[in-house]
Amino acid sequence: MTHRLGVDIGGTFTDFALVDDQTGALAVHKQLTTPDDPSRCVLDGLEALLRRTGTEIAGLTTIAHGTTLVTNAVIERKGAATGMLVSAGFGDVLDIAMERRYDLFDLRLHFAEPVVPADLRAEIPERVMFDGAIGAPLDEAAVDRAVRGLVEAHGIEALAVCFLHSYADPGHEERAREIANELYPDLRVTTSNEVLPFMREYERWTTTTINAYVQPLTGRYLDRLETGLAELGFRGRLLVMTSSGGMATPALARRFPVRLVESGPAAGALMAAFLGQQIGEPDLLSFDMGGTTAKGALIRNNRALRRYEFEVAREHEFKQGSGLPLRIPVIDMIEIGAGGGSIAAVDERRLLAVGPRSAGADPGPACYGRQGERATLTDANVALGYLVPDAFLGGEMALDAAAAATALAGDVAKPLGVDTPRAAWGVHEVINEEVARAFRVHASEIGFDYRRCAMFAFGGSGPAHAMRVARKLRIPKVIFPLGAGVMSAIGLLTVPISFATLRSGRARLEELDAAGLDAGFAPVEQQARSLLEEAGVSLEGITMERRLDMRFYGQGHEVEVALPAAVSPARLGELFLAAYAETFAATPLDAGIEIVNWKIEASGPSPDFAERYRPFAGPSGGEPVARRVRLFDPVADGFVDGPLYDRYALAAGTAIEGPALIQENEATTVIGTGERVEVDGFGNLVATFGEGES
Repeated sequence: MTHRLGVDIGGTFTDFALVDDQTGALAVHKQLTTPDDPSRCVLDGLEALLRRTGTEIAGLTTIAHGTTLVTNAVIERKGAATGMLVSAGFGDVLDIAMERRYDLFDLRLHFAEPVVPADLRAEIPERVMFDGAIGAPLDEAAVDRAVRGLVEAHGIEALAVCFLHSYADPGHEERAREIANELYPDLRVTTSNEVLPFMREYERWTTTTINAYVQPLTGRYLDRLETGLAELGFRGRLLVMTSSGGMATPALARRFPVRLVESGPAAGALMAAFLGQQIGEPDLLSFDMGGTTAKGALIRNNRALRRYEFEVAREHEFKQGSGLPLRIPVIDMIEIGAGGGSIAAVDERRLLAVGPRSAGADPGPACYGRQGERATLTDANVALGYLVPDAFLGGEMALDAAAAATALAGDVAKPLGVDTPRAAWGVHEVINEEVARAFRVHASEIGFDYRRCAMFAFGGSGPAHAMRVARKLRIPKVIFPLGAGVMSAIGLLTVPISFATLRSGRARLEELDAAGLDAGFAPVEQQARSLLEEAGVSLEGITMERRLDMRFYGQGHEVEVALPAAVSPARLGELFLAAYAETFAATPLDAGIEIVNWKIEASGPSPDFAERYRPFAGPSGGEPVARRVRLFDPVADGFVDGPLYDRYALAAGTAIEGPALIQENEATTVIGTGERVEVDGFGNLVATFGEGES
């Protein structure tokens, strides 16, 4: 009997999902993250889950892993000392950035600091021209001096090599890498042409420097994890989730750790798309709310939207341009500091704010009983009766309701001059409004209408907030999948090994023939195939998706065009005009068209589990109503008596009207007065709002 395991490390909890390859049977587990060393909680949780299910580790064939390690390292500036070799005269590009103000009217703007400070950047005489011609040879002696100085005077552990136009000719960067490795074989060297052969220098260089910055940290983490797993007797394959929604081997993750940004959240969005296809819901908002953050991803026609740009370490949470831009393939999502551990406080204006600071896993919310003293969203939900103290995590972790009330009284109720229940409701509702506001902004930026989609709500905290958020966004249907509290961990088991990349190379459409089209894609397809073959994917099992970034002559930016199989160059203009009209609602006439970037996504076969996933095998046979509880009802403006349902005892077709709680081991669904959910054939809880209700 063989099994596969999904592990998603979050800021507060680490989630585990174990599936039997033959039967599709699923077992899940959740435990507190160990921030000082995340590998420790992975190993401890793995042992606990195997022990509870009676599973032998020798039968574990695959561990699929998602982590926020890279994102947190950049935000918290916990990466390695990193040096940079840069073309002479361009050492300040990281500081000049885009020369763009993200807020025209704020006179005290703060921008994210580059991960490589100015004193660790060495300018090297060399020049490659935009067409690949050599304008000036590489000064190899200058490279030698610069690398020695950075290592010996500054103790760098990693080096980023970023020269002009290296996407057109990578020769200078590769020679600089060779020199650095000859001098210091243990120095981790990243070249920009390898990470991102893209023509815009600032984005290419920030992506490369961040890749170098987190390489030593990622390498040490994976070393500890692999060593620990080997000591437990694991002999299977370890895979790591990338931001684009595919799996990578540890070797590929060590080489391109920047691709692990948004690793865990991507799995949740893909799982929502997968489940939406199961039940015939092609357009979705994936709402994932855990202990530290809330994530929203948009899904159209059963596919999570992707893009090749992302910002990390933003100075202002909602303002594009205030962070460090990365040019990597990512699932398009909005993420805000709103989760169960979000800390509530009253400012000098007597206004209530919740987050983005989080109590995390250590010490955690006050109700965890781990010496946390600050009031958090979880404390508010306990005080409102939305979390039942002796049923949390299936009764394995009792919550301290008195500690939650004390923290809320001191941090919120007393400063505002209200009672504790009113303070708790304020915290709960502030988070709902913050999440709804962030999602509105994100949807408006890309033209997505929530009123014509359904919401998939999951994560440890998501089901407690989804109904209120959906009403604010006027979403007509909310779906709560079975296993909502560990949905990202389950999602890790449904995605194939894949690699997405791009290469810049300008080509005029009227000059392009079929051979030229294939030649443009050849370098990126060859790189992707070789990486997937190294990961053990057979050549015949690899599928390729082609895309092009195209624009009219004279434009500064481009639109993405998806190519159908075996498309002829003659159809490219037609496909571009359609994509352009969909984006801008109009197309200029009599303008030439050019290709700017060549993109591919190479994927191996999907895991068999994806086809067999059926978590609902009917009700457990127990009583549907476990007991009666007291919970806060905003309609009644006070506490009311309501049923606490055991989700595992609910049969398909069961209808539940609020106020009520529906309890499963990893999450609690809150149903308000006048709201109704029904259990569908897949075990999902489905709430449908009537016209004008939301």
